[in-house]
Amino acid sequence: MEGVIVTGFVFGTLFGIFYLFITARHKERLSLIDKGADASIFYSSKKRTAPIWKILILNISLLLMGVGVGIFLAGVLHYNYNVDAEVAYPGTIFTLAGIGLFLGFNLSKKLE
Repeated sequence: MEGVIVTGFVFGTLFGIFYLFITARHKERLSLIDKGADASIFYSSKKRTAPIWKILILNISLLLMGVGVGIFLAGVLHYNYNVDAEVAYPGTIFTLAGIGLFLGFNLSKKLE
């Protein structure tokens, strides 16, 4: 029962954020059009060199590699160096996942 409530809350939150983003953007554009602004301001003049799917795949792959290496290193810490499992696994997984995302961010800046 709690899982259903949490899942509903998560999806409701995501829908709310998406809805607010779309409606705020729509209202802002309508007010600019009412004031006589040119429609070309809604489009970026800077052209992307890398497609969004390449950046997404790069970041997801580095995140998953960081999680995998984190699980492996946590196992090494737990079995060879007697570090508590409750400390080793979350600590190394989150640390290496963050490093993977940071590397993905830096590499995606170089793609553009």
